[in-house]
Amino acid sequence: MLLKRLKTKTISLLAFNVLLAVWLGVFLNFAFYEKMQTLTPYTGIKAGLFLAASVAVVTALYFFIFQILNWKWTAKPVAIVLVFIGGFASYAVSSLGVWITSDQIQNLMQTDIAEAKDTWSWHLVEWTLGMTILPIIAILMVKIKSEPIVKQILTKLIASVVSLVMIGGLLFVFYVDFAAIFRENRDLKGMISPQNMIASFVSYYKKKAPKENLPLVIYGEDAQVIQTAKGLPKLIVLVVGETARAENFSLNGYAKNTNPKLSKQDILNFSQVSSCGTATAVSVPCMFSGMKREDYDERLASHREGLLDIAKRAGYQVTWIDNNSGCKGTCDRVELYKIPEPIQKKWCKDGECLDDILIDSLKAYITTIPKEDTRPRLVVLHQMGSHGPAYYKRIPPEYRVFKPTCDTNAIQGCTQQALVNSYDNTLLYTDYVLDSLIETLKNTTQYQTGLWYLSDHGESTGERGMYLHGAPYAIAPSQQTHVPMVMWFSQAWQQQAAKQMSCLAQQSKNKLSQDNLFPTMLSLLDIKTKVINAKDDMLQTCANP
Repeated sequence: MLLKRLKTKTISLLAFNVLLAVWLGVFLNFAFYEKMQTLTPYTGIKAGLFLAASVAVVTALYFFIFQILNWKWTAKPVAIVLVFIGGFASYAVSSLGVWITSDQIQNLMQTDIAEAKDTWSWHLVEWTLGMTILPIIAILMVKIKSEPIVKQILTKLIASVVSLVMIGGLLFVFYVDFAAIFRENRDLKGMISPQNMIASFVSYYKKKAPKENLPLVIYGEDAQVIQTAKGLPKLIVLVVGETARAENFSLNGYAKNTNPKLSKQDILNFSQVSSCGTATAVSVPCMFSGMKREDYDERLASHREGLLDIAKRAGYQVTWIDNNSGCKGTCDRVELYKIPEPIQKKWCKDGECLDDILIDSLKAYITTIPKEDTRPRLVVLHQMGSHGPAYYKRIPPEYRVFKPTCDTNAIQGCTQQALVNSYDNTLLYTDYVLDSLIETLKNTTQYQTGLWYLSDHGESTGERGMYLHGAPYAIAPSQQTHVPMVMWFSQAWQQQAAKQMSCLAQQSKNKLSQDNLFPTMLSLLDIKTKVINAKDDMLQTCANP
């Protein structure tokens, strides 16, 4: 009946624009208005008036824009595109607490099918039906009246003036409040749908989209290994963690025992480490680039040599072994290890693999090294780790220790206790993986061996209504930026570099960051180059206090 009534319903272009502006400005932005309510200093009636003014400003702004974009022949296509984009943007903001930024668009562009599937849920289906498909059907069914062009222009002029007067008047009345809120929360516009998605796409293509045929910038051309003492060649494994946050490591004082195995190893644990970004697409290239977080240039990093290139130039055999969605360009010029098919069959199902695959792959890799090959080696293992939202898929059944658990990717429907338990179980599994890698390296006696674990970024699990990661760094909660970092070195390595070990141990509670990876790793590998920033080199801290 409703569809029949819509099919025969004829409305003016003005009425169409009003309804579209109300849908986009009001119904798709409840989360934004809830956030504004928490930021206003008012209470009672004054708070209600400020909230009403916020709704009116956003709706009137969309209405004004439609006076320019929407004509009888363009109104429906424009409306369908905006409702489609706005519906999905609103889902991310309202259901997951994710603010849409150019970094999130970069994540979207670099994701794979397996990662995308993990975000599908019945809640998303219901949302898509109610907030996207049904409104689009209504747009298609309704008829827009034909009106003389002169009348249309006159109506648009009057509507534009009314919109601007409303916007200007409300901004004038509440100017101090709006200015204060947006000055302190510049990324708040990332919650307003659908402009957040459109503006972020534009920003991504202007600033972050990879450009083709850019020349490779050589970096650290003078790199060479300086032999400080005779001994076995070095083999260090760098484990790039995924979505692990430091505050849930029992090594850092967390109440649940998420590190039962690592706590028994002779490790160095660094408890105050911050990430370069809040998403893999930012943090991974950044930590390998040699640029400090505040100076990081994504476009330059995409076509400049980094840590792995420099180690390779200095004489290291550099190998990347991946169990995630790729290296984000950092391993393009080094060896990519092809995981043997039997190992894949053992640990992979439906296109995803458990991190046990990294343990077996490292063992297989080491066994293939010829006895006469004495080259030093740097091996990077890229974990699946705690990648959300389907935390329950990241672990074998025996690691579901903390219960009850959230066994769905619609995590916003789980209790916080169940969600955190599922997340903590992934960290318990990571503890096992790292312990197994250390045991493997202990048995690799033809090298001085070492392991360095560093997560790319953290994760929100419902704190302050935020889930997953990718929040703008300036406002990101500590759960997304405070990451775990652990080192382990064999007895042979410790004996050869006792002063280095002592120096690192002294910094276990220092404020550190992913900026320290590039220079410190090169120094650990005995590689000297002018591009090492001594201030960020952890091994130089003790030599030059």
